[in-house]
Amino acid sequence: MTAKIVLASSSIYRKELLSRIINDFECISPDINEQQGSGETAREMALRLSVEKARKVAELVDENTFVIGCDQTAFTDNVLLQKPMNFENAFKQLKFLSGKKVNFYSAFCLLNNKDKNVIADCSEFSVNYRTLEDAEIKNYLEADKPYNCVGSIKSESLGITLLDNIHNDDPSAIIGLPLIKLSKILKQNNLI
Repeated sequence: MTAKIVLASSSIYRKELLSRIINDFECISPDINEQQGSGETAREMALRLSVEKARKVAELVDENTFVIGCDQTAFTDNVLLQKPMNFENAFKQLKFLSGKKVNFYSAFCLLNNKDKNVIADCSEFSVNYRTLEDAEIKNYLEADKPYNCVGSIKSESLGITLLDNIHNDDPSAIIGLPLIKLSKILKQNNLI
């Protein structure tokens, strides 16, 4: 019997990313509390949440399943950035990020539901936002609507125009799922 693969996410962006390397998988939303733990760094939080999401979804599927959990956090000026969820919050967040460097942490894990073994990793990268004018922020938000994106930006779309540069080793990590690292782990487990 071939193992099933489940992505513990409701993100259309992560689903599209995973479909680049895997043809047959299911998506199940993990629906967990995504609050930062006391004293937890942004990197630690991303790793913990990726594992918690996978474990939550693992409860819903049979043992012949591998679950991929993932999470992304961002941090700058001692502030953990949240998904803005609406225009007003996104506008405030982009005003705050204007001219700043932001550190992102894109974590994932692969959980083998048969033996509960978890392999987790994280890609770290930084993004430098340009100095942004109010009008361009407004125009960008109305066009791209990045309200469910940490940092209020879709770099795979018009959001790239708001940036000075991105420093990372995996272009898929900024969208939310580091495919270079994940594909290596999937190959080691004979899943691709």
